Amino acid sequence: IAPPPAVSVPPTAPAAPVLGERAGRELIERLLPAYVSSRNAWVTDIHSAFVTLPIRLLPENVCATIAIIEQESTFQSDPPVAGLSKIVWREIDSRRERYGIPKLALDLALEKLSPDGRSYKARINALRTENEVNILYNDMISELPLGKTLLSDYNPVRTGGPMQVSVAFAEEHVRLKPYPYPRQGSLRDEVFTRRGGVYFGIANLLDYRNSYSKMLYHFADYNAGRYSSRNAAFQQVVSGLSGRSLTLDGDLLRYAGGAVAPSETQRALLSLRARLAMDDAAILHDLKLEKSLAFEQSALYQRVYSLADAQGVQPRESLPRIDLKSPKIVRKLTTEWFAKRVEERFRNCLAKVR
Repeated sequence: IAPPPAVSVPPTAPAAPVLGERAGRELIERLLPAYVSSRNAWVTDIHSAFVTLPIRLLPENVCATIAIIEQESTFQSDPPVAGLSKIVWREIDSRRERYGIPKLALDLALEKLSPDGRSYKARINALRTENEVNILYNDMISELPLGKTLLSDYNPVRTGGPMQVSVAFAEEHVRLKPYPYPRQGSLRDEVFTRRGGVYFGIANLLDYRNSYSKMLYHFADYNAGRYSSRNAAFQQVVSGLSGRSLTLDGDLLRYAGGAVAPSETQRALLSLRARLAMDDAAILHDLKLEKSLAFEQSALYQRVYSLADAQGVQPRESLPRIDLKSPKIVRKLTTEWFAKRVEERFRNCLAKVR
């Protein structure tokens, strides 16, 4: 189980938006796809996030945001998920078996009327969006004794809103930057709103320092985790130096129960310890910087590239090779597919600027 995603916030705020409020809103309005309804509301929430974080209101940044929203929700605040009730039933039945709960007992419990006046069974059968699942699970945990046993305070909905941002990311981000809006519920609930989803989505996409040459790698990171594109390139270089085949997924370390476990990349680096002039502890120390810009200034990073660049300049960024897995995904998709699909939308958006 990996730890919560690390959040890197620049130590000093970036330059103020290059456009005033009126010009900034006009830019966002012009770049929104023609099919978007409630345009003024979308403009307001996108503009507010850029100004509050703050992120520079440049066409490239606005188009990157629009491309992610298009890809993740086609500008729906709470996008529907096909076959969602079947997904939830499978999860509930799996957890029932895990905890040894008789099926008859569960069926009786789910016939009880829930706070919205419908039975829990009826609500499960009618599920369309992740926010509905989020509310359902919260009600089951708080209202049903069997729900507490069945779910053990577990809510399976981990991403939500128009940018499908991670709830764990939002929770980590507010520890470093206070959430700027009055909450209408929990932070989890805010992720499912247009305002909160856009704010945390833009933060995840753009509010971190990096050395990428193309927005394409931001898109890959958005899907795979910050610095995954840089780390995948690093893994590729380590693989070449060590002669070991590595999975280029951007995860330099593995975690088990919150503790670091040996990884393929770590083992490959240990085989290079003599050439790197680093011992095991020093290598592990620097690998723990994998989710920050500081990794690029580490002795490990610098020495690996010094060795590799002697044979020709090596890549500092590469698309991670990850197969996407989720109950919502019904065909084979990868992080590379996601990044290139968003890149296509990004370029279509930028074409409106020229």
